[in-house]
Amino acid sequence: MRLIFITLLALALATVVGLGSTYMTATRGTDLGTLTIGAWTARPKSGTADVDPYSRALIARSGELPIGTGDGIAFSATTDDKKKPLDGRCDVVVSGVTPAARFWTLTLFDRKGHLVANSLQRYGFTSQEIVRGSDGAFEIRVAARSRAGNWLPTGGIERYALMLRLYDTPVGVATRTQRDAPMPSIATVNCP
Repeated sequence: MRLIFITLLALALATVVGLGSTYMTATRGTDLGTLTIGAWTARPKSGTADVDPYSRALIARSGELPIGTGDGIAFSATTDDKKKPLDGRCDVVVSGVTPAARFWTLTLFDRKGHLVANSLQRYGFTSQEIVRGSDGAFEIRVAARSRAGNWLPTGGIERYALMLRLYDTPVGVATRTQRDAPMPSIATVNCP
């Protein structure tokens, strides 16, 4: 009787651990095959047949349509360069340059992957509409209140994510460092 009880307890424990770890990887993803440069993270293989099973499950669960390897790459950031979570009540500055790309977009999403509602209905910027300095660098202010220049409204939400999509770019699986792909910096500059 004791042997049966221990066996059933071990099976129950294994089931809970297995289902729990599967749920965690399917909702939060893994670091398998990720490319991290500063605060930006990408999964270059997510648009290929070589995608790992955990990323495949995350894509299926979210309904996301990943960018194919030949088309470009998508980077996301949920923290600034100092690992502080992006807070919609604070002013965050995204500045610098992007890696070489024919076209890029920077979009603001809530933590569930939806566009952040705001009265201006401005959800992001493209490389074609951004105001740049004479050296080609740009500065985008992500804040709840109106700012001069390139301003992206947060609507005051507590947490958000930025998505930088680079189209027709050499950045991909072989990229490893900031030198290979100069990513914009993310800094929290004013937080009440």
